[in-house]
Amino acid sequence: VQLQASGGGLVQTGGSLRLSCAASGRTFSNYVLGWFRQAPGKEREFVAAIMRSGGSTYYEDSVKGRFAISRDNAKNTLYLQMNSLKPEDTAVYYCAAARFYTRTHSSYDYWGQGTLVTVSS
Repeated sequence: VQLQASGGGLVQTGGSLRLSCAASGRTFSNYVLGWFRQAPGKEREFVAAIMRSGGSTYYEDSVKGRFAISRDNAKNTLYLQMNSLKPEDTAVYYCAAARFYTRTHSSYDYWGQGTLVTVSS
């Protein structure tokens, strides 16, 4: 499956952004989907994941209550709504697809190219 992330940009502290990830190729609904992020000088970290039907979602503790992951299998699109953004959320955000739920980035089979989110203080 090919993934294309978009929606990043510059936002002030407390602002919101909505990331999208458009998929093509293999059956989108067969995959668990996730968002990861990587800040400069840091390792890639798990942000959120959503199961195939969208019925279950999982979040990294620091984004719980602020970010919401969702998917539209009819449109082959994954979303990440980010509210109450903080400077520490600044990173390149990647969408990814896996055959099973995991928070380990090396277990994801397909990756988008990343979209930069910058939160100014």
